[in-house]
Amino acid sequence: MSDFVATLLAALIFCLGLMLLNAVTRLALQWHVAPADLAENGMLQYGLAMAAAGTAWRRAVRVRIA
Repeated sequence: MSDFVATLLAALIFCLGLMLLNAVTRLALQWHVAPADLAENGMLQYGLAMAAAGTAWRRAVRVRIA
């Protein structure tokens, strides 16, 4: 897979992951199952979304030698 397509895939996963994590955080705060210090768009959400995007990018650019 070319680097351009891999980067687009990683960016897509980052954006969708961040939106999903923010929605889960918002629900957890409304249901009072999360600590009050947990905030939307916090470092936890960005870190997890970045980890998912990095994993997808590494898997996409990995060269497979047959």
